[in-house]
This record gives sequence, C-alpha cells and structure tokens, in this order.
Amino acid sequence: MTLPDPEPREALHRRSIELRGFRRDDGLYDVEARLVDTKSEDFFVDGGRIVPCGEPVHDMAVRLVVDEDLLVRQIFASTDATPYAICPEAAGTLQCLTGLRIGPGWSTAVRERLAGAKGCTHLTELLKPLATVAYQTLWPVRSARPADAGRPAKIDSCFAYSSKRELVRRRWPEYYLGTGED
Repeated sequence: MTLPDPEPREALHRRSIELRGFRRDDGLYDVEARLVDTKSEDFFVDGGRIVPCGEPVHDMAVRLVVDEDLLVRQIFASTDATPYAICPEAAGTLQCLTGLRIGPGWSTAVRERLAGAKGCTHLTELLKPLATVAYQTLWPVRSARPADAGRPAKIDSCFAYSSKRELVRRRWPEYYLGTGED
C-alpha cells in the first residue's frame, strides 16, 4: 500500500470484500461477491447476543449468473452471519434483478428495486462492484466480437479513457478531442 503513514491509531472495524468471476461449463458466467465485517472488540447486538471479537458480524454473499450479453439469468444470495435474526430473509429480495442487463442504468435499476426497506443495504452495495467484475470477467469474450459501429463505449467511461487523453488518441484517433498537450 502506498498511502502515507497514518497517525497512531486503533483498529475498530474491518470489512473484507472479495469479488470473483468464473466461466461455467454450460456457457454461462458466475460473478460472486462476499462481504465479511468483523469488530476489534466484542459486539453487542439485538437481544443481548454478543458477537465475539474477530467473529463475523456480517458474512454475506451474492452470485449473479449472466450470459455473454450480461443478462442476469439467476441470482443467489446468502447471509451466514447477521446481527438480527430477520436479516437472512432479505436475500430473497434480490430476485427482482433476474432478467435485467448489466450495463448503462444498472445502478439506477438496483436502487429503484432495492433502496431503503426494500432490500438489505449490505447485499445491495455488493451489486455495483459485481457489475464491474462481470464486465472484467467477460471482457475477453465480448472484445472478440465484431465491433459495433460508432463511438466505443469505453470512451469517457473513466479517467484513463477520457476523449482528451493519450490512450484514446492512440486507440481511436477519430474520437480524440484533446489538444495533444494532455
């Protein structure tokens, strides 16, 4: 890690998120996320229950099954550790995403369907990075397809792909809008 050294401090909370993508034998793709929260001290939750230091307060996972067009064919969610007994019931709320396509509008669609009391905050927040992992997982497959006519979607999608930067000038000079001094 290349951040500057911090001031003296005490660890209180740790969130680990792991994201992975897989090609399945049936031609579909799995993208998975797992979130684990732990505390540095015993954590008191509903009903006087104690989650011991270092044990998961949250341990949740989501798997999206997608095709080459990034259409969500199936979704699975699990909540193996939660602070409240009702939390595992929220895993079923993600089924409303089946049939959606990961692409422009994905985050808006997720918010509309799962915001607030409609879904679990922790499971919902995994869905944006899962979309990115889906793109990364399928990049070799999708980039091998014949290019669609028109301006590539990558342009202006992030800092590096700015239409005013060198990367776009080299890859797609016809869409470069820089001055050559960028």
